[in-house]
Amino acid sequence: MPIEIPTDLTPEIVPLSWLIGEWEGGGRLGAGEEDSEHFVQRVSFTHNGLPYLQYRAESWLTDDQGTRLRPLTVETGFWALERTQREEDGGPGLVPADIVPVLKSADEVEALRNNDGGFDIAVSISHPGGISELYYGQIKGPQIQLSTDMVMRGSHSKEYAAATRIFGLVNGQLLWRWDVAAGKSTTPGGGLEAHASAMLSRVS
Repeated sequence: MPIEIPTDLTPEIVPLSWLIGEWEGGGRLGAGEEDSEHFVQRVSFTHNGLPYLQYRAESWLTDDQGTRLRPLTVETGFWALERTQREEDGGPGLVPADIVPVLKSADEVEALRNNDGGFDIAVSISHPGGISELYYGQIKGPQIQLSTDMVMRGSHSKEYAAATRIFGLVNGQLLWRWDVAAGKSTTPGGGLEAHASAMLSRVS
């Protein structure tokens, strides 16, 4: 299915625009060994005219034939280019932004390219159980790499120290992998183990 880029996008989410829409497919927990559990996931990336994408991913545990057995989890969050916030930006809270986008043209967005030819991005993701992640990383064409800068846990949350995620658009499908350090490691990338991976197709 061809990727259709909306024509009404705020300029600075154009680098993220290939994500927009709904995706669904199957994956495996852990490193995907023969005995690892299966799941199905539905992911949506939406926009509302502000300079970020809204993210939601809902997953269900399945048998090896893809029959849904029970809900697994839900994630929600926001994806945006990483840049200095200006007076014209909205927030904090309900402080309104200017009516026009802060970055009004493709040239202004292009000025944000990093030395690797991509764009720095920030992604916040919240989970049930009192866990929230702040990722920094890069989007370069149809490839995304993310690493946690901070993990916030509630007083009764399970151990969760760090994570990395990679996403890629391959032959029209969204592939992702998520590695996690579930212990108390404070070293970025320290103790990471395969957590899950999936291949999603665009939902018409």
